[in-house]
Amino acid sequence: MTDRIKTFDPRSWTLESALELKGDTTVSVCIPCRNEADTVGDLIRMIEPDLLGSLVDELIVLDDDSSDETAYIAEHAGARVVSIHSVHETFGPGFGKGNALWGSLAVSSGDIVVWIDGDITSFTRDWIVKLVIPFFLDPEVGLVKASYERPSHLGGGGRTTELVARPLLSLFFPELTELHQPLAGEFAGRRSMLADIPFSMGWGVEIGMIIDMARAFGVGSLGQVDLGIRLHRHHKLDVLSIQAAEVTATVLHRVDRSIPFVEESPTLYRLSGDPVVLNLYARPPLAQSERLRT
Repeated sequence: MTDRIKTFDPRSWTLESALELKGDTTVSVCIPCRNEADTVGDLIRMIEPDLLGSLVDELIVLDDDSSDETAYIAEHAGARVVSIHSVHETFGPGFGKGNALWGSLAVSSGDIVVWIDGDITSFTRDWIVKLVIPFFLDPEVGLVKASYERPSHLGGGGRTTELVARPLLSLFFPELTELHQPLAGEFAGRRSMLADIPFSMGWGVEIGMIIDMARAFGVGSLGQVDLGIRLHRHHKLDVLSIQAAEVTATVLHRVDRSIPFVEESPTLYRLSGDPVVLNLYARPPLAQSERLRT
């Protein structure tokens, strides 16, 4: 296996070429959502019916305790909607973005699982085509991250990536810095490999996954593919501060030399607002949880 991250060139890839390569490999598309009623319907309608039933074998919206009409809109647009509460009833309680990702892995069945953020406004069906073809081409690939342009005149983005994730990877995991968007919300994984790594429940889930995948299967198990331009709703600064702190703590928990925290429960103290205890809990590998149930 190569010891470099694999960058794929998707310029010649089409839905037709993906279907020719797919064979009997099954594909699940999962959209974790919390209060995404404004965007989730259009997103689903771009996948179904063109892709569902051909390249995509199942389309799941994991409703993470939405208080709006996300679940209703998603179901009527053609997705199978699963409540996070049903995941908790089976596997025990959890919370956070990573918990929703882990839950969608648990309730889906595809050999390849594609995750798409529910607030995306620049999505095209080619994104799914580009994210799954690397798995058809290379059996060593376990995780493929999206890379994309975030135009500054349209709001930009990637602040946590450039101010937190990239510096930390440079210091502790420089072999992973070739990833253009390590925190990308659009990515895909091979179930047989995903099931053997933990998922951080909080905002550190994406960076934790790439570190754990590289450790378990080698840096060559990671890939990236260009999806073009990404537009989405941006988080406010107070949310980004929590995100940045959880990404930081997730990385530090994975460095070879243990770095002790002053407090038993790492906490973000802010000049404005209440202290926030960081979500560093993790779901165990899905394969382990399923073995305990049998």
